[in-house]
Amino acid sequence: MRTVAVVGASLAGLSAARSLRKQGYDGRLVVIGDELHRPYDRPPLSKEFLAGTLGEADLSLETDDEDLRAEWLLGTRATGLDRTERAVRLADGREVRADGIVIATGAAARTLPGSEGLAGVHTLRTLDDARALRDELARGGRLVVIGGGFIGAEVASTAYTLGLDATVVEAAPTPLAGPLGARMGGIVSALHVDHGVRLLCGVEVKRLSGDERSEMGVPPDGVRGRVDAVLLEDGRSIPADIVVVGVGARPCVEWLDGSGVDLDNGVKCGPDGRTSLAGVVAVGDCANWYDPRAGAHRRVEHWTGARERPDAAIATLLAGGAVEPGVPRPPYFWSDQYGVKIQFAGHAAAADSVTIEAGAADDRDVLAVYRRAGVPVAVLGMNQPRLFTRWRKQLAAASS
Repeated sequence: MRTVAVVGASLAGLSAARSLRKQGYDGRLVVIGDELHRPYDRPPLSKEFLAGTLGEADLSLETDDEDLRAEWLLGTRATGLDRTERAVRLADGREVRADGIVIATGAAARTLPGSEGLAGVHTLRTLDDARALRDELARGGRLVVIGGGFIGAEVASTAYTLGLDATVVEAAPTPLAGPLGARMGGIVSALHVDHGVRLLCGVEVKRLSGDERSEMGVPPDGVRGRVDAVLLEDGRSIPADIVVVGVGARPCVEWLDGSGVDLDNGVKCGPDGRTSLAGVVAVGDCANWYDPRAGAHRRVEHWTGARERPDAAIATLLAGGAVEPGVPRPPYFWSDQYGVKIQFAGHAAAADSVTIEAGAADDRDVLAVYRRAGVPVAVLGMNQPRLFTRWRKQLAAASS
């Protein structure tokens, strides 16, 4: 291969570029990113960066002496993939021809319909998102977080430490029931209540309220005034100076329409990142890898997946697909909320039982093991790092 293009310049893209050099690729390497920033770490955006205890320089994923001998095309997004010409088309009119292509375009935060142009309404995915939200939180006020997932929970936790009045609104009866199951999701989300953050569950958001202009749609100047309340379907109105919409993310794969790359909840991949198009692999949040253990495809939006899986995908790319696919490690993620370290590995949805092996739910220091037919399939730790690490290793060993 004379040229490899990595489309996406976040952790997954950077990890792919590193893997290429580590695995001996010595040709031309082009890294394309839609943001102007060099690769940065996203997990701190909702925690230390928002709180002001971590600066932008601390977010860098590259070391000072790192040189991947790559061409960085930043601030321009990919708009298409020409399978015949093997070229990535860019929004600025350029195109990059490549023998190998790594798709690492990540995911974008979902927005709340009708909230466009309303000041004080935020999503949190990028550094620029975090800058804007940090500035608003620093002024104080009433925060409403829509969505009780991990991003929303971390923002609420950070706002609590900053002294803001915070409310979390969750449509499901129990926050985090998807990734953790209902029982453990309830225990983890009770951290909000422990710290005086209001938690409203089982109720949908009807719309956001702003000034009178907000009733008329987005005016030509794009400015609709400022949000002042979140209106719920049950008739309640929650006063708000700042609203954070944390209702999940969608894979950024629109640019691949018509390219020949199979799309299904992201880029549909084999268990090693290979796609339906020869010479093209996918990694990170946009990649829907096949999981042989589950017998199904799973798109994993976790930091560890973005860092670890590119090694397998690049090995596949450089070998022209002539390698035996391995089994991806069980997904792992962590979260820090209200001073509690939450760690999770595996798939809760695969379990038919969950037991607390150590600690107590009321103390928020549990180690819980999820099992299917008596076999561990996932583990959750709350302030149990040593036990959690032991169980995580067992889980990985059993899955390999």
